[in-house]
Amino acid sequence: MKDFLRLELPVLPLRNTVVLPHTTTGVDVGRLKSKRAVEEALSADRLLFLVTQKDPEVDDPAPEDLYAVGTLAVVKQAMRLPDGTLQVMVEARSRARLLSYVAAPYLRAVGEAIPEPPLKDPELARVLVNEVQEAFERYLQNHKTLRLDRYQQEAVKSTRDPAILADLVAHHATWTLEEKQTILETPEVEERLKRVLALLLRDLERFELDKKIAARVKEQMDQNQREYYLREQMKAIQKELGGGEDFLTEIEELRERIEKKGMPEPVKEKALKELKRLERMQPGSPEATVSRTYLDWLLEVPWTEADPEVLDISVTKRVLDEDHYGLKEVKERILEYLAVRQLTKEKEVRGHAPILCFVGPPGVGKTSLGKSIARSMNRRFHRISLGGVRDEAEIRGHRRTYIGALPGKIIQGMKQVGVVNPVFLLDEIDKLSSDWRGDPAAALLEVLDPEQNHTFTDHYLDVPYDLSKVFFITTANTLSTIPRPLLDRMEVIEIPGYTLPEKRAIARYFRWPFQVKEAGLEGRLEITDRAIDRIVQEYTREAGVRNLDRELSKVARKAAKDYLEKPWEGVRVVDAEDLEAYLGVPKYRPDRAEKEPQVGAAQGLAWTPYGGTLLTIEAVAVPGTGKVNLTGNLGEVMKESAHAALTYLRAHREEWGLPEGFHKDYDLHIHVPEGATPKDGPSAGITIATALASALTGRPVRMDIAMTGEITLRGRVLPIGGVKEKLLAAHQAGIHRVILPKENAAELKEVPEEILKDLEIHFVEEVGEVLKLLLLPPPPPPAVQPDRPQPGMGA
Repeated sequence: MKDFLRLELPVLPLRNTVVLPHTTTGVDVGRLKSKRAVEEALSADRLLFLVTQKDPEVDDPAPEDLYAVGTLAVVKQAMRLPDGTLQVMVEARSRARLLSYVAAPYLRAVGEAIPEPPLKDPELARVLVNEVQEAFERYLQNHKTLRLDRYQQEAVKSTRDPAILADLVAHHATWTLEEKQTILETPEVEERLKRVLALLLRDLERFELDKKIAARVKEQMDQNQREYYLREQMKAIQKELGGGEDFLTEIEELRERIEKKGMPEPVKEKALKELKRLERMQPGSPEATVSRTYLDWLLEVPWTEADPEVLDISVTKRVLDEDHYGLKEVKERILEYLAVRQLTKEKEVRGHAPILCFVGPPGVGKTSLGKSIARSMNRRFHRISLGGVRDEAEIRGHRRTYIGALPGKIIQGMKQVGVVNPVFLLDEIDKLSSDWRGDPAAALLEVLDPEQNHTFTDHYLDVPYDLSKVFFITTANTLSTIPRPLLDRMEVIEIPGYTLPEKRAIARYFRWPFQVKEAGLEGRLEITDRAIDRIVQEYTREAGVRNLDRELSKVARKAAKDYLEKPWEGVRVVDAEDLEAYLGVPKYRPDRAEKEPQVGAAQGLAWTPYGGTLLTIEAVAVPGTGKVNLTGNLGEVMKESAHAALTYLRAHREEWGLPEGFHKDYDLHIHVPEGATPKDGPSAGITIATALASALTGRPVRMDIAMTGEITLRGRVLPIGGVKEKLLAAHQAGIHRVILPKENAAELKEVPEEILKDLEIHFVEEVGEVLKLLLLPPPPPPAVQPDRPQPGMGA
């Protein structure tokens, strides 16, 4: 052993095993560093250190994660399995103490071999050897799972070397890692034998105790009732462990929990009745399992537990403003509800929690707004996705007569949050389905009705459950697919989408700082408002800010890559002209209004889910037979507006100087550009009428004025929606004069002041006012030129 006193060798960390000297063991090596250590040993003298990890869960152990004492071993054989794992056979030679670790791509250390010390008392060692061999023989006879082959048993019986015997017995015994490591770290042979003998005697006493328990149960049991035997065996084990004291049975524990849970009296009576049924059942029977599971659900669902609410509208307002920009109507509704709760807190006034429905396109913050509401009220938050739910039982639960029955999503959610007053977000309520198994929307009627949900009955629990303290919030992309009775239960708050100024503010104060922080460029990267505006207009086309956030993240990531490749000093500012280097070619073209008067064209305004936009409508009148052609992927409502405009012009032909009989002698073609995009809505009537009048009279239309409004057969201009978004679109396109229906005048309060001051609004009630304002006198006819040959013409 002198050659091994101090060596520098690879280290193979072991999980869930301790390798003792004088043994041969197979080890499966799967970690890359461990494979490298084995390969280094094979390429040298096949020697390495085997050291056990303190925590087997650590995947990449450091020196401090390993014990200081291990084993010096030689690799006898190594074989690579198909999955890449190395199967290594190692022969442990001696104990080893690791002194220091060496820097290497794998674990490598300097250690010293610990030779076996001479015996201090040979006579004591001889006696201990005999006692250990005798105890180990009884250990093998009484152990229920440990089985050694004849060769292994003979090796233990025939060994007279005390050191080898102690290590062999510890190697075969089913002791813990810590106990085996203690044997490994004990250098004196006599002390090592004493510890091995003590562990063997401890286990033999345990085996004897098991026999006593089995014998006591055997005396008491009825040979014809196996279940009774198992129950008595558990009682005997409890009696032995408790020193004769009786432990509470499972039934008694359940009864105590029911008494302390604070259930309503009818629920408590049902739970105690079910408990009595459980007492009469066989514990292992399927009926007992069903009954026990039912009682567990009754005990785990909250009945009285509640979060302390923060009823301070100033705190709530601050939290909502921190998390979301704009959304004034939503915030006002939340503050109104909390103001009432705050004023009636000390009074006995039962106020039902509101059922809010946030409706808007994807990415406008409906779900995150629900989380902010929960945070501002200090309530727990739970989200349930209803998209694709088609079974009523997913809401109300299954009856207990079915195998594998469970409560519905509502009761499951209450169990998860553990309180009776959480904020529940029912996401995508407009995407519910139904089939032969029932209609989940009908089941939600009871959940979302403040007058009924205090006695909501789940089919599985089969007892009334109070949902009146739950703050329900639902989200939807559209109202058209929500059943009318269900919609009637909810207070709808529309989130139509963000305007350009709102997106700019969200990007500036919320998303850009977050993305810069995520990229690790705080204090090194900034972006201008012009760049944000260009991203919104040319790289995204959405109502929300989800894609805007992705584009900002892309800018930050590319900047992080540039910084690592070529660091810069100070702060780099990304301007609008720099975006193509970060985001590539723009995906969309921003609206730019034509300013020169045109014949047969009119400038309209339209609403889209991602904001307002310009809508140029073209009309051409050509000699024909009175056909009317509508193109541009128009919806039914827009086609009806076109026919209404045409009928109005026929009725007022003389007033506007239209050709006599134009409806028979001319074919009219009305076209809305960008035919790949579907278009529909009731606000293009006056725009179509203006374009048609221009095409039939040859009078140019002023293109520096945009308009929006529906038309009737009598020529009245009806109000429309999306006023705020349409005015913002006109402002962004450089148009400063807009025609609106007079009945929309009150909606200008929603338009930002900085937008209104740049716009001149004309309110109209009749189509005639629109035509007078927009139609210019016809251009003078061109001068007649004498006939002369044109350049390039020939016979």
